Amino acid sequence: MASVLTGLRRGVALRQLVRTMAEARSVDEMALTFAAGNKVFYDKVVVKQVDVPSFSGSFGILPKHVPTLAVLRPGVVTVTENDGKQSKIFVSSGTITVNDDSSVQVLAEEAHPLENLDRAAAQEALSKAQSELSSASNDKAKAEAAIAVEVAEEIVKAAS
Repeated sequence: MASVLTGLRRGVALRQLVRTMAEARSVDEMALTFAAGNKVFYDKVVVKQVDVPSFSGSFGILPKHVPTLAVLRPGVVTVTENDGKQSKIFVSSGTITVNDDSSVQVLAEEAHPLENLDRAAAQEALSKAQSELSSASNDKAKAEAAIAVEVAEEIVKAAS
């Protein structure tokens, strides 16, 4: 029985130590990891703010943001770095996680800086996707074409 109590005391002491160490870290900073299948944009870089498009609505993330898990919708993620410089990156889909230690992970299916988007190519892709949607013969084809239309519409908006 004494060894069980000793083990419990050690466990409580360890949890208190871990909590104290976590509290000692500055949550006034926000470390961003932002990656896609095609590129890593940020790897634990301290930034000022991240604005994301999600299916539950677009929202901004600052240090000390409430922990959150959301699904990204097609659109532009804006990262404001500590020096005020902004990076705008188009994402097709993915997830956003905000942790209680103020770290943020953006994991995108595909992502490209806005300056790499070609508006004419996006408009052409939108026309093709709309054509495929109107001629889709089954539910799967309709769903795939609808997704392609949504992504292409957002690329056209972002590239404008």
